[in-house]
Amino acid sequence: MSESAILRARLTAAPPLFDPAGAAARLADIEAALPASCREGPMRALLLGLADHSPFLWQLALRDPDRLARLAATAPEDAVAALIADQRAAGRPAPGGPVDLEAVGRRLRRNRAEHALLVALADIGGLWSLDTVTRALSDFADASVSAALDALLLQATEIGRFLPRDRAAPQEACGLVVLGLGKLGGRELNYSSDIDLVVFFDPEAGSLKEGLEPTPFFSRLAQGMGKLLQERTAEGYVHRVDYRLRPDPGSTPTAMSLNSAYTYYETLGQNWERAAYIKARPIAGDLAAGERFLADLRPFVWRKYFDFASIADVHAMKRQIHAVRGHDTIAVAGHDIKLGRGGIREIEFFVQTQQLVFGGRRPALRGRRTVEMLASLTDEGWIGAEARDALRVAYVFLRTVEHRLQMVRDEQTQRLPADPAELARFAHFAGFAGLPDFEAALLHHARAVQAHYALLFEAEPDLSSEVGDLVFSGTGEDPGTLDTLRHLGFREPARAIETVRGWHFGRRPAVRSPRAREVLTELVPALIQALAGTPDPDAALDALDRAFGRMPAAVELLTILRSHERLRLLFADLLGSAPRLADTVAFSPHVLDAVIDPAFVDPTTDAAQLAEQFRGLVGSPAAYEDFLDRSRDAARQMRFVTGARLLSGILPPSGAGQAFSGIAAAAVATALRAVSAAFAADHGSVPGGRMVVLGLGRLGSCQLTAESDLDLVVLYDFDPECRTSDGPRPLDAAVAYNRLTQRLVAALTAPTRRGGLYEIDLRLRPGGGQGMIATQVPSFRSYMAEEAELWEHMALTRARVIAGDAALAAEVSEAIVSVVAAPREPAAVNRAVREMRELIEREKGDQGPLDLKLAPGGLLDLDFLAQATVLGHAAAHRDLIGLDAPTVLERAAGHGLLARDAADRLVSAYRLFDDVHHWQRLMVEGEPTAASDVALARLAAATGRPDARALTAQLETERAEVRALFERLMT
Repeated sequence: MSESAILRARLTAAPPLFDPAGAAARLADIEAALPASCREGPMRALLLGLADHSPFLWQLALRDPDRLARLAATAPEDAVAALIADQRAAGRPAPGGPVDLEAVGRRLRRNRAEHALLVALADIGGLWSLDTVTRALSDFADASVSAALDALLLQATEIGRFLPRDRAAPQEACGLVVLGLGKLGGRELNYSSDIDLVVFFDPEAGSLKEGLEPTPFFSRLAQGMGKLLQERTAEGYVHRVDYRLRPDPGSTPTAMSLNSAYTYYETLGQNWERAAYIKARPIAGDLAAGERFLADLRPFVWRKYFDFASIADVHAMKRQIHAVRGHDTIAVAGHDIKLGRGGIREIEFFVQTQQLVFGGRRPALRGRRTVEMLASLTDEGWIGAEARDALRVAYVFLRTVEHRLQMVRDEQTQRLPADPAELARFAHFAGFAGLPDFEAALLHHARAVQAHYALLFEAEPDLSSEVGDLVFSGTGEDPGTLDTLRHLGFREPARAIETVRGWHFGRRPAVRSPRAREVLTELVPALIQALAGTPDPDAALDALDRAFGRMPAAVELLTILRSHERLRLLFADLLGSAPRLADTVAFSPHVLDAVIDPAFVDPTTDAAQLAEQFRGLVGSPAAYEDFLDRSRDAARQMRFVTGARLLSGILPPSGAGQAFSGIAAAAVATALRAVSAAFAADHGSVPGGRMVVLGLGRLGSCQLTAESDLDLVVLYDFDPECRTSDGPRPLDAAVAYNRLTQRLVAALTAPTRRGGLYEIDLRLRPGGGQGMIATQVPSFRSYMAEEAELWEHMALTRARVIAGDAALAAEVSEAIVSVVAAPREPAAVNRAVREMRELIEREKGDQGPLDLKLAPGGLLDLDFLAQATVLGHAAAHRDLIGLDAPTVLERAAGHGLLARDAADRLVSAYRLFDDVHHWQRLMVEGEPTAASDVALARLAAATGRPDARALTAQLETERAEVRALFERLMT
């Protein structure tokens, strides 16, 4: 070898020194161990640069000065070829010898240390171009992976689990495919880069012991390969391995079958995965099988038609990275030269997006290497020579800076030092005389990249937030995103990232379609910021994730949310504060339309107007099944709007109760008309027959909550002289009205493809749960006058006709009044009511301090007080009949039946309890009495209390006062 071919003779560069004295002192530590040729001229200058700027490289030099001298006296091309050859051979023991993984690991690590020093000397010394450097790093990584795979396959061979065709070449036709992706696949590996690997296998290759399951075998083998390469000892390590570019890494084994992988990419593959596979390359294992797989995958990566949707989708990922706007001026200190504005990723995105869009028709654009593809884009006419040259020069500059950053401490970093002194030192290492020159060069190249990148992307609409990085595409946890999520109030940011990434991987059926995932990618940054505005962002995100799990498709919802910021904020509020309403949106996204209607802020609680709205939404469907669907849609929309108005402060809880009650009454009346018409077509009408439906309980007193059941009683009457219906299939009147009632209940309760409507309770009818479900009016009168117990009369104090024949309604209403207003001894009523309350307390108890109904001093005490007042005094004061409890108590005070101060305290307590009860039913998932701390905080805020402790304390105080008054008044 001629002297001119060796490394030290070809040196043309060395980094300027920042601390010459310190560098000279460190060099003196090993200078005596070096040959004279390394202690002078360019070689001495280079060694001083290493001593001054790179603790990592200087430690390699200190550890083995002989190795340093040997490399300096060798042609670097020969040295790297020998190292790669030895690395590739390291996994195969001498013929007949056993596999010693520890010995293999030591050899791999020693070679890596020598290779790292060699590449640094050739790079920093100006011998090699960026292309030569990255190829050397990539080829060495290929050899490392191949050696590790050889060692593990041969170890499995020794114990009879793996059956190679040729022990001397265990990877040949082994059925295992190792693909290199990212910079490794493109042979553009950086100095301290992770290596992105994907491992697939062919279960039919026949290379395993009979009966051995291939998935766990190959997965353990891949994990063992990663461990062998990543293990750190005093000798360092070989490579950091990243398997997270495989399909859905959060829920799949480390090694997947080729068929499963192909099915995933064909059905769920994302645009970022298409971009990743541009660079994919078989690097180890069954190389021929790997090439066949990539050939089969070409239609996924390279679509035949120009795919402009891809450019929007991939750019959306880029805007997630750049969620912070206003980076026209780049602050050099702390700048990320990969992900930051004008960085390496922008150049890569510039190339890859155009490859994705045009590569399906232009095979010349399917190359793996960035700089080469810049040239091809120019040759094909997609970019000009100016853009090609500016981006190529910037790419070389930024990648060189990246290598210098990583050479300092062998860290995978792309962030410039934030400390001014460290940044100034680094500027010297990057080859500049001082920091101003480095800053000028960096800003020049970054702005050039920005300018060309903007021509492709920056005109796109921006949905990103202004709060920091929000990166959810790809794999791994971006540190900036973790910080942003913490700042936004997420307690578990890593879990939040995994949840959102799961949507991109198609783990939720609603977001598996390509269009859904494209819209989702655009929407995610804005949606995350909206969720951050809720009391508990983690819970809101979990609620959205569950909604996606239940929805068949989410494109409509996502599109609406992307287009309307107001609806996005409302939906986030619903997820965080009213999960039941959020479920409604998930099931029927179109309900959000009503929120942007101007009428949203002008609510009505009038029953007649609500009935008109309901009928308008149902329309005139031709088929009965269509009517059932439309009635469910109508009720869902109107109940949603009512809940949203309550949540927005447009309606108070009492107003919401009136609205919910009006909607329910409209649904019952509309259903009664529909089932009556269908029933008459089958069985005709009973001559003189009439029917009404009573609403009792909260429906009767117009206090229905968002989740209340409907307490109904059905009454009918007919001409006793003719009790048979006149249709094609005549029925006895009693049978007809009971069957009609069954149909009515089914129309209100049966789940259809549009969901359910209401739960119905008929147990307040005469006879309770026994006997016929519809009662003839004369029987109702006689039962109430002669057989009914006091509790049944109490129930009638909140009864009203909500549907049916108007004339019969008037008769029944009068009958109810006559029962309720019958003369009674108030003291006897009070004693009976108190005994009834004590019985309920013994038998049912209560569910704790948040049980607003059954807990002592709660709503049941107040309702019983009001009902006792009505039954005891309605004979003299009929204006007490037909009112809700607080109004009864107020009027009782006006009649002198109750002290004014007692009435005021009772009414105030009732209003509080009832308000909280409404909020509970709207805001708390599951059992309201078991509300979480977050739900309690929501309730406190909704009721105007500072916190949950203040709310529960006030509830306890009010209940104690109510119970004391109840016991005093009910004697």
